Amino acid sequence: MATRPVGMPKLSRRSRILLILGAVVLVALIAGSRLVGTYVDWLWFGEVGYRGIFTTIVLTRIAVWAAVGAFIGGILAFNLWLAYRKRPVFVPMGGPEDPLARYRAVVTERSKLIGIGLPVIVGVIAGLAGQGYWKTVQLFFNSASFGRTDPQFGHDISFYTFELPFYRWLLALGFVAVALSFIGALVTHYIFGGIRLAGRSAQVSVPARVQLAVLAGIFVLLKAVDFFFDRYDLLLSQRSDLFTGATYTDLHAVMPSKLILMCIALFCAVAFFAAVFLRNLQIPALATVLLVLSSLVVGALWPALLQQFSVEPNAKQREAQSIQRNINATRQAYGITKNKINEVSYKGTSNVSAEEVAQDEGTISNIRLLDPTLLSETFTQLQQQYNFYGFPDELDIDRYRNAQGELQDYLVAVRGINTDGLAANQQSWINRHMVYTHGNGFVTAPADRVDSVPGEGADVGSYPVFSMSDVSNNGKGRIPVDQPRVYYGELVQDYAIVGGDPGAAPREYDTPNSKYTYKGEGGVAIGNWFKRLTYAAYYGERNILFNQAIGSESKLIHKRNPRERVQEVAPWLKLDGDSYPAVINGEVKWILDGYTTLNNYPYSQLTSFGQASSDSQGGPPQPDQQINYIRNSVKITVDAYDGTVTLYTVDQQDPVLKAWKGIFPGLVKPESAISPELRQHFRYPTDLFNTQRTMLTQYHVDDPGAFYSNQGFWQVPSDPHTSGGNNSADKQPPYYVLAQNPTQNRPTFQLTSSLTALRRPNLASWVSVSSAPETYGQFTLLQLPTNTQTPGPVQVQRQMESTPKVTQDRTLFDNPGVRPRFGNLLTLPVQGGLLYVEPIYIQPSSENTYPQLARVLTYFGGKVGYAPTLGESLEQVFGAGAGEQADTAAGSGDEQQTENGQQPPQDGQQPPQDGQQPSGQPADPEVAQAVSDIQAALDRIRSAQQSGNLGELGSAFQQLEEATRRFEQAQGSGG
Repeated sequence: MATRPVGMPKLSRRSRILLILGAVVLVALIAGSRLVGTYVDWLWFGEVGYRGIFTTIVLTRIAVWAAVGAFIGGILAFNLWLAYRKRPVFVPMGGPEDPLARYRAVVTERSKLIGIGLPVIVGVIAGLAGQGYWKTVQLFFNSASFGRTDPQFGHDISFYTFELPFYRWLLALGFVAVALSFIGALVTHYIFGGIRLAGRSAQVSVPARVQLAVLAGIFVLLKAVDFFFDRYDLLLSQRSDLFTGATYTDLHAVMPSKLILMCIALFCAVAFFAAVFLRNLQIPALATVLLVLSSLVVGALWPALLQQFSVEPNAKQREAQSIQRNINATRQAYGITKNKINEVSYKGTSNVSAEEVAQDEGTISNIRLLDPTLLSETFTQLQQQYNFYGFPDELDIDRYRNAQGELQDYLVAVRGINTDGLAANQQSWINRHMVYTHGNGFVTAPADRVDSVPGEGADVGSYPVFSMSDVSNNGKGRIPVDQPRVYYGELVQDYAIVGGDPGAAPREYDTPNSKYTYKGEGGVAIGNWFKRLTYAAYYGERNILFNQAIGSESKLIHKRNPRERVQEVAPWLKLDGDSYPAVINGEVKWILDGYTTLNNYPYSQLTSFGQASSDSQGGPPQPDQQINYIRNSVKITVDAYDGTVTLYTVDQQDPVLKAWKGIFPGLVKPESAISPELRQHFRYPTDLFNTQRTMLTQYHVDDPGAFYSNQGFWQVPSDPHTSGGNNSADKQPPYYVLAQNPTQNRPTFQLTSSLTALRRPNLASWVSVSSAPETYGQFTLLQLPTNTQTPGPVQVQRQMESTPKVTQDRTLFDNPGVRPRFGNLLTLPVQGGLLYVEPIYIQPSSENTYPQLARVLTYFGGKVGYAPTLGESLEQVFGAGAGEQADTAAGSGDEQQTENGQQPPQDGQQPPQDGQQPSGQPADPEVAQAVSDIQAALDRIRSAQQSGNLGELGSAFQQLEEATRRFEQAQGSGG
């Protein structure tokens, strides 16, 4: 006797209400946080003037989410409805053991809830996953032609980069929709008896058979389309370990097999559709078996046999065509085509006279002595002024005109705000967000010039010749700045509230004798209570809501890091790891480089962007993503005072940029909008150069046979300072220099690198790329002869360190009170040979000290120079007169050493408290005595170095360390 099915237990009214309330609260918490964040973003995009970017992205995401959700959910809902409607009229009642009875009753009672609710939930989830493909959708509808076709099918490259990804995405959606519908229909038919499992046999109703057969047929039909598209994907095949692209096996076995499998899949789909009219399911079953076996035999076994017995024994000849295609595509995709590279056979001579060296004014007179990676501490100690200011860990190199109108390279940095440097008693919310709001000053130092330590001789050490342009000297430095206040920079992490009621305290700290109220365009107005409440919720900070100094004119400045601002405005760009400041028409601007990249350029070599662009300096890393196309098509500026973000076109031929300009019209300004002064400060970006030099180590080879055998391959040398030449991951970084290579008629600001032979330390070539406006992006490649051995950077470093004089001074370097630091090892072409130059800095081991230039190492033709100045070092190598052009004159009047002629504040000077002004020179007797002791210790150091008394030198450094400690203690007690 059949029993009545038992339904699911029902919840009480109170339980249902509590569950509903709990769900509402949970959704409100999640949605509320997202809504607040979205509103803050909307306000921020309005501030920077790019709200159209925000709305375009949001609306595209919403549209894709709705379309994908409606597609997936709609198809699932239709199939569930069809399966439920075509269920058997009479369903046999099972006994108590029937596992389906309860579920059948629940579905019957709540058929509308399940039939609508389940597809909606699935559609929402699918839409959330699909909206992440908004870029794929937009690029498809705004695709731009490359004007180049692939060598196999003759399609424009845009088909592979913009169209094929969209088709693949639609195909994936089709697979998901059909698979979910098949599972939903199968379960529904099973629950309602359309499919019954009785012993070893199964009974399938006609409606169930028809629906499932149609869905299976559609799935196999989609698989046939998938096989068709697989042929195009072969142009990015990774079958070969040597190159990317369709190999001989791919072209002659895999590609034909895809067409065969496509035909079999079409036959299989027809067999499933035939099952609609035939009761026998054996035909589609046999077709499915045929498809599986064909995939194994035709799709896998045949290519494997061809590869094993035909290709591998004759790979050099078989793969020649594919390698040539890979070479051509890679050069085009990475921008290293022959028309952009000036290849020169360079003899690499080792014998040059002093007169010839002296004549090389373009290079010798501009040799850089200052290493931007080591002198951040020097800038901090001498130019920080107060502890709430700071400099980045790595300084930047740029070029300006000196007093004589000649181009000169400079170390440049802004004195940025660093609220993390505030003393413990200053770490109040008001100080961090309303008082110490901005940095102050653009600090420069000629990179080829040093001066002696104030009051000491050159033997003690040399330091940069500073020039400042900030409020305290009214912007009258070597590089005048009209507005030196820096509200947007690399160091700042906190938001700032500025521009409040001028009569309300506190006001922004500006100079020791003045306060300041922000007058720029940057920041979101928070004068009304609703915006204050929004930001109070966003930051979880009640002070934003209740602070009485925040008035109707107040603004909140956030997202103050230049990289962060640009990445928000242009999320489709990859940014170079090194942004740098420059003075443009009296304003401080951050300059950034934006890359457009692809990973689906046919036949172009795939590489990891993160690995290819890395070097031992370890700046902000690029994402570890595979790319095979890159262009530096956009230059960006961020105003350091008001945060204005401006994007400029610098590669009008880039199809990827054209597509994005179609998506965001007006976002990127035309190249004609770039002012001549701004263009003068464009640098060729390091991450792009690193990637290109990595590709050049292989893709300078033209012959496919030589490429296959690795003949003539190079490699990026290891940095001898970090890896000892044993770790290939620590690649020597490229260096910005002002020099004149053999193909140029005047000194040019350029980015340079040495390249060594593959797995060999000897130098194989030298590559540079120009940053001069008239020749920007033009490469020079000096290829050294293969029948001679020119030492590479690691070999030269070892020979320098093993020179008797250097070895003798290693005792001084190893003194516990001194820490030696080797600077960048520059490689410069001079008169047919290659000159190596390396500064050596010394730094006392005590705290609050900074590196000072002590010696200059040079190397040419097996000879090593080692002297306090570059000129002397060159004369040791080449003879008297060789160093005449080397400008290392101390105390040059071309630069200002300090602001208004005043010495910078001593280490340990405390910043002002709320409402206080910073003190001037310390008047405490203990401080004065400590200063006197420091001066005496420096005198002893100078005398010890001149006499060569190493024991006296160590004692003098200990005296300096003790005097410095007493000075800090006295300053702390007096603060």
